[in-house]
Amino acid sequence: MAQGSKTKSGANYQQRVWQAARQIPEGKVATYGMIAKRAGIDPRMVGWALHANQSSAVPCHRVVDRDGRLAPNFAFDGWREQRKRLLAEGVKFRDEMHVDLSKNLWKEC
Repeated sequence: MAQGSKTKSGANYQQRVWQAARQIPEGKVATYGMIAKRAGIDPRMVGWALHANQSSAVPCHRVVDRDGRLAPNFAFDGWREQRKRLLAEGVKFRDEMHVDLSKNLWKEC
């Protein structure tokens, strides 16, 4: 792994996160940790990168925390919007704030 790739200032870390998020299929979710592993960065940096994203081509709404909880500060109008987008894709929930990972977790990541 390149020096600095685990830091916020690491070259292209946002691009690596966005590329990993683009791979999540509709109707599935991945965790911050899964995306971090794929991008080769610390999981906390995934949230920073997703929050900085301005493109609707990156499905940020498909990234949840390790227990399936929605992002309380989802960049596009909060967790209710994230939930709305996931429901529109057929994602199942355990409760209002938690995706059912047993049914929706992307296994390929």
